[in-house]
Amino acid sequence: MQVTPLEINDVKLFEPKVFGDSRGYFYESFNQRVFEQAVGRSVVFGQDNQSSSSKGVLRGLHYQLPDKAQGKLVRVVSGSIFDVAVDIRKSSPTYGQWVGAVLSEENKKQLWIPEGFAHGFLTLSKTAVVLYKATEFYAPELERSIIWNDAELNIQWPADGLTIQVSDKDAQGLSFASAEVFA
Repeated sequence: MQVTPLEINDVKLFEPKVFGDSRGYFYESFNQRVFEQAVGRSVVFGQDNQSSSSKGVLRGLHYQLPDKAQGKLVRVVSGSIFDVAVDIRKSSPTYGQWVGAVLSEENKKQLWIPEGFAHGFLTLSKTAVVLYKATEFYAPELERSIIWNDAELNIQWPADGLTIQVSDKDAQGLSFASAEVFA
């Protein structure tokens, strides 16, 4: 498995070695030992989630506050998305910066988004099925959302020709300047 740190070093892109032939393919989608070596610490996942979205659906930017902050390992099993992580740790030198990557059924890449980041994605294909492992259980009382098109964050969503669709809840996300963030 190849692991590449992105512009924000704590966010990692995992690319598995795929073994394929005329019958199909095989790859190891997760290996705890390799993962922990890449992120430099012990990580326990408590929950797996799956979503299905249509083209132009944008989910996010979501996060949970401490003591239930979630790290997420995101992958796509059908279709493609543009996946984004925003550093919301005030003590970080990359506070307020974002990174993004295309994750798809074809490239089989996964994005590690540690605790202290907001997460969102835009569906690029007709439909996409997204799976992610979370380090903490869902805690609605600590869930927060930053508006996807916040001017200060200036995320460059690859939305050319797409009609962006967000949930009513996500449309009510706060601006980055007024959001509760990590110390």
